[in-house]
Amino acid sequence: MTRRLLTVEDLNVSFETRDGENQAVRGVSLHIDQGETLGIVGESGSGKSVTAKSIMGLIAPPGRMKSGRIEFAGTDLAGLEEKDWRRIRGNRIAMVFQDPMTSLNPVKTIGDHLTEVIRRHRGLGKAEARQEAVRLLREVGITEPERRLRQYPHEFSGGMRQRVMIAMALSCQPELLIADEPTTALDVTIQAQILDLLKQLKDQSNLSVVLITHDLGVVAQVCSRVAVMYGGMVMEEGTVEEIFYRPKHPYTQGLLRSVPQRKSGYRERLVPIEGSPPDLIDPPAGCPFRERCPHAMAKCAQLPPRFEIGPGHRAMCWLNDESVKEELAARPEPQGGAANEGR
Repeated sequence: MTRRLLTVEDLNVSFETRDGENQAVRGVSLHIDQGETLGIVGESGSGKSVTAKSIMGLIAPPGRMKSGRIEFAGTDLAGLEEKDWRRIRGNRIAMVFQDPMTSLNPVKTIGDHLTEVIRRHRGLGKAEARQEAVRLLREVGITEPERRLRQYPHEFSGGMRQRVMIAMALSCQPELLIADEPTTALDVTIQAQILDLLKQLKDQSNLSVVLITHDLGVVAQVCSRVAVMYGGMVMEEGTVEEIFYRPKHPYTQGLLRSVPQRKSGYRERLVPIEGSPPDLIDPPAGCPFRERCPHAMAKCAQLPPRFEIGPGHRAMCWLNDESVKEELAARPEPQGGAANEGR
């Protein structure tokens, strides 16, 4: 039986700014089971990284978690003191950040980075920690690990630095790994290698992974389930197959239309999503996507519930309401509709 590892319910996180309260995350609910990979996708500013940092207990002033529940393996993380967080953060939940160059200290060797983490969290001696560091570098595909431990971050390529960050995250054998845009600064070939590495490590240790990205191609390659975020909310959630082949939210559909399709001998014009994301200091009433949605109607001024499309597939859109479906079906067809269909 699959074990539920993480549950986030009705998470609300805000940041105080000179212009007012930025409501970065608004009522986010999601979950991840043992051994699965959840992709969180959406445009910049949709709340993906703030949600991840909330799970890690890394929201600091002027930010604050206003309400919600974050339960990890039966423990409520939301009310933990910092001393309790230290036993979980790094040990049981680890995070790989976007830019490995800014996450690694340029005056420390790779060996110092790794052994410091290992000794602090696992209590190993200096020699044992170095041995473990060698093993970890080898596990993430870095050749000549003994020599590499003596080198500095600037002597590593971007892809190798990201491998070091993954090795550091895995050094304490966590149950959950959060990867925040781990391939953003890398070229396509290195991206593929890092994603293959994450898949391989997940399969080897039954690791659970939360992968945050704006790249739907990455999601298709690695994830089993997807949460689509917009305006600080989860607009749609489902399996990769449901999201890619049976999307039920106009924002998800718009994201998919804006991705190049691989069709031999066929050239297709990409369709951008017109408009801009909402201002979360003064978020719009109702559906946050209403101003950019081609299907917007009067009812969208009310915030829709999360409609259950099927087991585990939910979409926050009034188009999935049975009464709205009936109303739309009863509307007369626009004049010339039949003639236009054949064009």
